[in-house]
Amino acid sequence: MFSPLGCCWSDRPPLEAHGRHQRRKLHLLKGWRDAVERQLAAVNAAISTMEQQMQRDGTSAE
Repeated sequence: MFSPLGCCWSDRPPLEAHGRHQRRKLHLLKGWRDAVERQLAAVNAAISTMEQQMQRDGTSAE
């Protein structure tokens, strides 16, 4: 029988498949972290800009 592509059954030893899965998951998690860090940097920049504008205009930030 032919095994379907991407199936759990493979000629690789279980530990090698587990290690490959862990590396792929780590790569995915690092990508998510990078995206969140970019979003956080954008929010921090927006907050800083808003505070500067409020100081310039003479209003107080809470």
